Amino acid sequence: MDISKTDILIIGSGIAGLSLALKLKDLGEITILTKKRAFETSTSLAQGGIACVMEEDDSFELHIQDTLAVGDGICKKEMVEMVVKSAPERIKDLINWGVEFDRDSENPKKFHLTLEGGHSRRRILHVGDYTGRAIENTLIERVLEVENIKILENFLIVKLITEDLLKPSRISGAFVLDLIHVKPVIFLAKVVVLCTGGAGKVYLYTSNPDTATGDGIALAYQVGCRIANMEFVQFHPTCLYHPKAKNFLISESLRGEGAILLNAEGKRFMHKYEPVKKELAPRDIVTRAIDMELKKTGAECVYLDISHLPSDYIKKRFPYIYETCLKFGIDITSQPIPVVPAAHYLCGGIYTNIWGQTDIPNLFAIGECACTGLHGGNRLASNSLLEALCFSHQASLKIKNMWNELKELKIKPPLIKETAVKEIKEEKIFISHNWDLIRKIMWDFVGIVRSLKMLEFAMKRIEFIKNEIKENWSGIYLDLDTMELKSITIVAELIVRSALQRLESRGTHYLIDYPFKREKYQKDTIIFKNF
Repeated sequence: MDISKTDILIIGSGIAGLSLALKLKDLGEITILTKKRAFETSTSLAQGGIACVMEEDDSFELHIQDTLAVGDGICKKEMVEMVVKSAPERIKDLINWGVEFDRDSENPKKFHLTLEGGHSRRRILHVGDYTGRAIENTLIERVLEVENIKILENFLIVKLITEDLLKPSRISGAFVLDLIHVKPVIFLAKVVVLCTGGAGKVYLYTSNPDTATGDGIALAYQVGCRIANMEFVQFHPTCLYHPKAKNFLISESLRGEGAILLNAEGKRFMHKYEPVKKELAPRDIVTRAIDMELKKTGAECVYLDISHLPSDYIKKRFPYIYETCLKFGIDITSQPIPVVPAAHYLCGGIYTNIWGQTDIPNLFAIGECACTGLHGGNRLASNSLLEALCFSHQASLKIKNMWNELKELKIKPPLIKETAVKEIKEEKIFISHNWDLIRKIMWDFVGIVRSLKMLEFAMKRIEFIKNEIKENWSGIYLDLDTMELKSITIVAELIVRSALQRLESRGTHYLIDYPFKREKYQKDTIIFKNF
């Protein structure tokens, strides 16, 4: 079996992994592994932008208050304060790496800032309506310029290697599948960092890329890390509703610039659910309002209308959305956009401290796969890219501080035989059937509005699938779909188990049996651990 050695192993090629690699480039050899192409990340799909206090009428305190309010009492205030106050420096990092944020047309010395739901001020920096793609491309360019950083595409992590296989212990690397050459490879490293993104593919409808199968969370859970607050799955209110459109998000920035929501009868409805903020209410409120309207009317979608704004402005401000919708026969300058909610962001994940450290020595987690306490029960729009930047910086400080000790570590190869890896011999219809079944169970019973009966039903079905996988496909397989099925099964079970424990409605978790938030609740953080 091939064995590769590196100093720092980063799993994932989004903003978290790439920015961390650039911060650590002087320490030694860095290897970034990604299971598809380097740019196939949630970062690339982020349209809105990055939240940061930039104007005199804004303040850190206001941004902190907005984040805490949307997080619905679950945020860790010290985490929120750190992220918000360090945001200007992290924006400078991006600018120094070459990201060119849009400038104000009337004052080019200032950035153009937009407004999004839950924010009390305009504070979203952006690059058109394709901010994530601009950041991703720029960071990849910078990484490729550094000789000691390698990006290896089409490598799937299937197992983290620990010094003691029977109990939580120091990480020494990862067991990986080379998906191009269809063979196993072992990577040994002094530090492993999970930057694997979210788990939207656990749901039938999602804005996430196909890579978002919760791999990092499943890997961390299996070696003994705490996994926290998995019940808080954020559904984005507005994904394009069209039979040929896959996972295409309609940015919250449209509502920030004045777009309105209409029901199937062409009437506004948000005032019935949030009379003050209306379309600019936090995502959980807007999503539940759309869900209610769809159930009331039996319609398949609602509509987002920005056509009352000047045509030239729409094309200039939202070029990517305009061009994409036009491909599907929708001219957003003259007609409303059909939209529906979709699973968008996981607020829970691998429990970490302020340095991005997990419970396991030498294992870090950054970005959407981590639960830092920043988002609480519901993420404030455009805080996600910011979180990844801030915690990659925090992790870089900790790793640099530890490096004199880490670089002396002698990592021994694990005792794993070639025969431990299997090939799928049955028809793959069994794998694809369980894939589809889990995603439909999660969408139907663990979605925007939940009940204890629905959750218990989902739990039974997922346990059945988990046992079926254990009986028929235990171990490691040279097959992407099979290994991803194992990840989404673990993550789905953790989401349902967490939801069953939170007997209240808070943030993105709305339970009809307990429709109100408990002011004093004994389980602000719901944690599961495998050991």
